[in-house]
Amino acid sequence: MTSEAKKPAPVPMLDVGRGNQPLKQEFLDAIERVIDSGRFLHGPEVTELEKTVANLSETAHGIGCASGSDALLLALMALDIEPGDEVILPSFTFFATASAVARLGAEPIFVDIDPMTYNMDPECLEGSISARTKAIIPVHLFGQCAPMDRINEIAESHGLPVIEDAAQAIGAAWDDRPAGSWGLVGCLSFYPTKNLGGMGDGGMLVCNDEAFASKLRLLASHGMQPRYYHKLVGINSRLDTIQAAILNIKIARLADYAKARSEHADRYKELFQASQLHEIVELPRKQPKATHVWNQYGIRVPHGRRDALKAHLQQQGMGCEIYYPVPLHMQECFSDLGYSLGCLPNTESAAREILHLPVYPELTLREQESVVEAIESFYMSGAYRRVA
Repeated sequence: MTSEAKKPAPVPMLDVGRGNQPLKQEFLDAIERVIDSGRFLHGPEVTELEKTVANLSETAHGIGCASGSDALLLALMALDIEPGDEVILPSFTFFATASAVARLGAEPIFVDIDPMTYNMDPECLEGSISARTKAIIPVHLFGQCAPMDRINEIAESHGLPVIEDAAQAIGAAWDDRPAGSWGLVGCLSFYPTKNLGGMGDGGMLVCNDEAFASKLRLLASHGMQPRYYHKLVGINSRLDTIQAAILNIKIARLADYAKARSEHADRYKELFQASQLHEIVELPRKQPKATHVWNQYGIRVPHGRRDALKAHLQQQGMGCEIYYPVPLHMQECFSDLGYSLGCLPNTESAAREILHLPVYPELTLREQESVVEAIESFYMSGAYRRVA
């Protein structure tokens, strides 16, 4: 057998189509029903999804919107965040967390992370609160909740609202309390690569405060109530009925998706330990209080070898990705805020070392073995020795 024949099949970082294919006919039937109804906005499927997501999040209200990014923006708008205000958030997160703050003219205040979980370090949070602080946005990164009991304790002691960025964490929990139910409001994303992914953009806000929920819904519809009468200056941010119809089908399987992702995380741990790679790279850690839904599986690659390992895996056909290579406090668009290299050491170290591996629900055992074998081959190869 030739060496080419022995080469394992490629393993994609994500395979959205593989997950959607078994549900294709259900999707088509649901889309047809929406087409026949003509209710492409504000259809009953949207109301159904809002209720289901609110129940899942153990909140009283769900408010659909156009994206997870809009969910964050709407939450800040409903709090009347304005120029001169400060909002505290981690630097190690997707750009939308900070851009929502900046779009309102407020200043994002970046804090460091716990190096074990990549989530906001509560002690760094407390030291960053000032008289100008108007809100706190913890991010439940990669599917594991931030320590919401301690974050809420700090927030309450200063009278500050908490906006949970749960874009990557639907179905996750902290101390058996769901993501999105700890703060004043939780922000969710239905981007196709999320654990509950649609076929385009989509998002939702969840909360328990009825007045706040009403304000969110008003702001998401041009601040208009009744039609053509505008109480506030809002935006146009609606979850369309076709997306909701698709998500109603998938949400019934969300627990199964999370179970599969968790099993893959456990299997990676077993494979890394069996190969002794766990002594070379650092595996992700799940906190005892956390119900982790594994939106991403990230290993730490020390000693400056992360980028070389990424190149090696890609050459072998193994999917991998870096979330996130440049922390937000080091982004060019935020250079005027005055942050410098070294000011958030845990964040910067994570950005240099983290590498994410495939963990989607449909991943097979053989595919995981191929990924780990490819990592092992890197550390046995000339590529490793050249970096060293």
